[in-house]
Amino acid sequence: MPQYRIAESASLLGVSDDTVRRWVDGGQLPAERDAAGRLVVDGAALAEFTRDQARSAPDPSAVGRSARNRWVGLVTEIVSDKVMSQVEIQCGPHRVVSLMSTEAVRELGLVPGSLAVAVVKSTNVVVETPGEG
Repeated sequence: MPQYRIAESASLLGVSDDTVRRWVDGGQLPAERDAAGRLVVDGAALAEFTRDQARSAPDPSAVGRSARNRWVGLVTEIVSDKVMSQVEIQCGPHRVVSLMSTEAVRELGLVPGSLAVAVVKSTNVVVETPGEG
């Protein structure tokens, strides 16, 4: 089972080491000492904590969909030519890029600052793990 030191946990959660230590001290995040006496967080516990802490902006579309990968964010940039556009949406810490027709951009009224929902439905998702150093 993978274990993560406090600094690694903080990096993965996007918070400071002190915040992770407060969560551990407060009993919100379980941790234990490894063989070297360092404070570590079990990978499964960190994954569960991460999922529980995730906050998304409410989806304004109020539409039911089968796609589970949905991120609410703000359009930050649009690069268009006559036929195609590249639309960037900042969804929390994640940047999502969509290629669509320029006609669709106009029909949706997308401009930088627009509220948008990025919806991904795909059977082709690449999952990578860090290489062994």
